[in-house]
Amino acid sequence: MKIDGKPHRTIWQDGDGAVRIIDQTQLPHRFETVVLADLGDAAHAIAAMLVRGAPLIGATAAYGMALAMRDDPSDAALKAAHDTLLATRPTAVNLRWALDDMTARLSVLAPPARTDAAFARAAAVCDEDVAINGAIGDHGLGLLRAIHERKGGTLNILTHCNAGWLATVDIGTATAPIYRAHDAGIPVHVWVDETRPRNQGAALTAWELGRHGVPHTVIVDNAGGHLMQRGRVDLCFVGTDRTTASGDVCNKIGTYLKALAAHDNGVPFYVCLPSPTIDWSLSDGAAIPIEERSGEEVSHIAGLTEAGEVMRVLLPPQGSPVANPAFDVTPARLVTGLITERGIAPATAEGLAAMFPEFARAA
Repeated sequence: MKIDGKPHRTIWQDGDGAVRIIDQTQLPHRFETVVLADLGDAAHAIAAMLVRGAPLIGATAAYGMALAMRDDPSDAALKAAHDTLLATRPTAVNLRWALDDMTARLSVLAPPARTDAAFARAAAVCDEDVAINGAIGDHGLGLLRAIHERKGGTLNILTHCNAGWLATVDIGTATAPIYRAHDAGIPVHVWVDETRPRNQGAALTAWELGRHGVPHTVIVDNAGGHLMQRGRVDLCFVGTDRTTASGDVCNKIGTYLKALAAHDNGVPFYVCLPSPTIDWSLSDGAAIPIEERSGEEVSHIAGLTEAGEVMRVLLPPQGSPVANPAFDVTPARLVTGLITERGIAPATAEGLAAMFPEFARAA
């Protein structure tokens, strides 16, 4: 993607070897990059959500392992890096996938060879993510083109949270078909859920869509059902942090409510699904661990004052208890289809197994 005409990924390694990320906690009002100097920096970036989104969490974890090997390539350090990073976020399965992949590849090498191999593999993880998301965009483009040819006019797409470029290494999952369609000249308009409590829709999705020139409108989280009732939503595109082998989808809190509204109003509800986000070990979404984050994400909010100052303020009465479950699970029965890098699969065990037979057999 481009920022002010300059191509950017969300994580990259400079020519001098420094690993850099975009600090997403500063968006949309400030664009700042941060250097990840060591394992601790990578773990902090994931836990404090300087980076977020399942694919980007996995890529950052891979670089975290590489940074750990640069400091100490021993077996003990390899295990410690794996365990440290795994503890940062419990829900997104890409984290475990990336860490297990790195560990398997590095553990068979002699320690002196691990550092270069780790950085090479981390770079490959990033490139693979870009390729996967590009393919999701291509398959989703075919879907949008068919709907546009049938309907005509502007396609109105509702999103939830940020499953865009900022949640991946590049192009995004749920936004990939939207960017492909916009660039192909298909008129699209995106209803952007603000997505409380962290406002990733209002702060991140709206920011990146605006920078790319995609027409969009920010709405409060509870407006989606109303818009569907009025016929103002043609389809929904969301991402996922973990999807079971049977098609249950775990995504940002509030996704389930959007799927219910879509089902009640006959609005197609698609999940854009990179294969590393499938947890082949689970068949029931109820078994997915749901991260409980700090209540301060709900009780406090940051915004830009008229004077140009970013200020954080308290919303509820001081001392009111706050709960903050970060994700919910949408049952497969509410999902119209899973847009993967290999095509669009039914949200069923049989659909996923047919699309990814090698993984289904291994499970």
